[in-house]
Amino acid sequence: MAKIVLAYSGGLDTSVAIRWLKEKYSAEIIAFCADIGQGEDLEKIADKAKKTGASKVYIEDLKEEFVNDYVFPMLRANAVYEAGYLMGTSIARPLIAKKQIEIAIKEKAEAVAHGATGKGNDQVRFELTYYSLKPDIKVIAPWREWEFDSRSSLIEYAEKHRIPVEATKDKPYSIDQNLFHISYEGGILEDPWNEPPKEMHKMVIPPEKAPNKPIYIELEYKKGNPVALNGEKLSPAELLSKLNKIAGENGIGRIDLVENRYVGIKSRGVYETPGGTVLHIAHRAIESLALDRELMHLRDSLIPKYAELVYYGYWFSPERLALQKFIDEVQKNVTGVVRLKLYKGNCIVTGRKSPYSLYSKDLATFEKDQVYNQKDAEGFIKINALRLKLAKRIIE
Repeated sequence: MAKIVLAYSGGLDTSVAIRWLKEKYSAEIIAFCADIGQGEDLEKIADKAKKTGASKVYIEDLKEEFVNDYVFPMLRANAVYEAGYLMGTSIARPLIAKKQIEIAIKEKAEAVAHGATGKGNDQVRFELTYYSLKPDIKVIAPWREWEFDSRSSLIEYAEKHRIPVEATKDKPYSIDQNLFHISYEGGILEDPWNEPPKEMHKMVIPPEKAPNKPIYIELEYKKGNPVALNGEKLSPAELLSKLNKIAGENGIGRIDLVENRYVGIKSRGVYETPGGTVLHIAHRAIESLALDRELMHLRDSLIPKYAELVYYGYWFSPERLALQKFIDEVQKNVTGVVRLKLYKGNCIVTGRKSPYSLYSKDLATFEKDQVYNQKDAEGFIKINALRLKLAKRIIE
């Protein structure tokens, strides 16, 4: 084949992949690097790609698109995988793969490639997106083809061919970073009994080292999306970036869990999602005022399925798109302001208000009121107890 477009991060796997693909397929390698807020010098990474063998490098600033079109829809759904993971890696892959396909079409490339391993979720996420958007594309996954059997062997290859990489045999764990989170996997983290090294974390300070005085923030929502922080209107990427800093400085957003990969393997991951953690809590708070009970419960019943679709890589599937339409319809009145207290790893809701609030102080009060007739509850209870009475008789 003449051209291959590689999703390139500048890390160990993709740095080796450029040279390996060029030798294996005698093809022109076009590297694509997506700027989704990983905070790296992408020009330097592009220069490394060219020195390693890429004929051309695409760099695209996708931060606003990433937050507005991928992170925010997921947050509107309150999506959490297995009760803890906010899916910062999962949600980035469909965007990267989508742009990669667009470049492949522009360059008339026959194939696309990625650096995901044959054991993980990312291979599925990338490739399901490729095939959803361009069914006839050829996909190359070096980890499923090459002779290397470990990251240690990749490091040896990189050293032999003078390919500069940050990973070392002493610190071989994998890091994935974007504007939403940082994940750490592999290496010394593969034993789930080992505590992560103190120096590993980048976004969130240890809660015990956070300020001794709490801070208060306010988040304004409109139709389920955060639009302002402390009264300041911000773009999606700007808001998340500022919130990351505030939450990280207060020790909020660390999580260490063992999760079930789509391929059937359990994996230990350590994650930092400071701003995302606060947004998840705040969104739930404004929903508690603005959503009808049964509508909320129906939506909540769909959260595990929605989260699985994101985690497994079905972002462009018809079922995820249909679910999103329902979720966004639910969000039309999720507008208002949430006040939160951030203190030593804790994010505590201290107030919420909404022009669409369904909360009635007159109904909820324990004081004297002239709205609710408490005697009405007797018939309500007796009607709902009928089936329980009947069941008891049959059992006896």
